[in-house]
Amino acid sequence: MQFDEMGSRSGKTLMLLPGTACDYQTNFAAVLDRLGEKYHLICVNYDGFDGSGMIFPDMITVTEKIERYIKDHHDGKIDGAIGSSLGSTFVGQLIQRENIHIDHGIFGSPDLDQSGKCSAWLQSKLVVPLLTSFAGNESKRAKTREKLKRFFEMSDETADRFMGCFAKFSPESIKNEYYTDLLTHLKDDIHVKNTKVHFIYAKKMGEKYLKRYRRYFRDPEIREFDMQHEQWLFGGEQYTAPVLKAIDGFMEQPVD
Repeated sequence: MQFDEMGSRSGKTLMLLPGTACDYQTNFAAVLDRLGEKYHLICVNYDGFDGSGMIFPDMITVTEKIERYIKDHHDGKIDGAIGSSLGSTFVGQLIQRENIHIDHGIFGSPDLDQSGKCSAWLQSKLVVPLLTSFAGNESKRAKTREKLKRFFEMSDETADRFMGCFAKFSPESIKNEYYTDLLTHLKDDIHVKNTKVHFIYAKKMGEKYLKRYRRYFRDPEIREFDMQHEQWLFGGEQYTAPVLKAIDGFMEQPVD
């Protein structure tokens, strides 16, 4: 596990948790400097995605390591944590387990998919090859680049950066991450005293995700944005700037 602390030493603490098959350097590249101007960032790379050569074990084992770091280095409490996609599962688990305390849990337009073992196995067999198939294959890279650019309005540079990120990690780590995420369930109606839950809702994902957010958490604050899943992290400034403003608004709210 890799925990890099950077940004404003006098600002509130904000942990950044990347999504599937990503490191924080790629996932948060578009916003890292701007977040660091205001917040003391704790940037996380999971086992298997930290350059150590280890294989990602499972979501709960990694959650326990994150909890241990917060206890050892921040007295068991941080001001906020934001999860990108799969990273939101970690935010949810950190809140639900109550082994450490987070004032503001921020969920970055997640799907929060949950399933049983058979369904998770089938989904991972379908999805994981798609995340790794273009490594070393220029024809597949070109097709994937065009899909990313069209769907997320990515530039060539951003699309290549994400494809390069997917290609550099072990398929076994990606499979374990994707598979165990589906098996890592949240309870219904989670509510923790002095913790506020905030969702960045990407409207173009569909309304079924709103129902999930409200099912798993009691009275979450939901901010709606006319964008695709996590488009604020790799689309244009028209998506990035409003979400960054919303994050500032989340973090400024009192929790008592």
